[in-house]
Amino acid sequence: MRLCICFVLLSIILYGSADSLIVEGGRFVWDALGGARDMYRAYRDMREANYKGADKYFHARGNYDAAKRGPGGAWAAKVISDAREKWQSDVSGRGAEDTRADQEANRWGRSGGDPNRYRPAGLPSKY
Repeated sequence: MRLCICFVLLSIILYGSADSLIVEGGRFVWDALGGARDMYRAYRDMREANYKGADKYFHARGNYDAAKRGPGGAWAAKVISDAREKWQSDVSGRGAEDTRADQEANRWGRSGGDPNRYRPAGLPSKY
């Protein structure tokens, strides 16, 4: 009888944990998708603004917005930022110093730092 009760209790605990893992996994994916949208929105705004010196601001803002969503958003921001910088350094011919500065802005935003640290003077308030 004790063994049966222990088995039932263990089953309930495991079932509850599995359900929690499924919910957490779904939340991670949902946050990652939202984070990817945040990164795209920052990229789109950067292209629209076409403002000299605003690149680092938009890097920080995209990462900041994505990371605010949670671990999934932060993961998406890191993956997208790293892929973009890898492409930028390999294909576009931009220098290592520019890549380093972009990654610094990316990390700053992902860690919760205020993106306005990189905001250039005169950038329209729309952004």
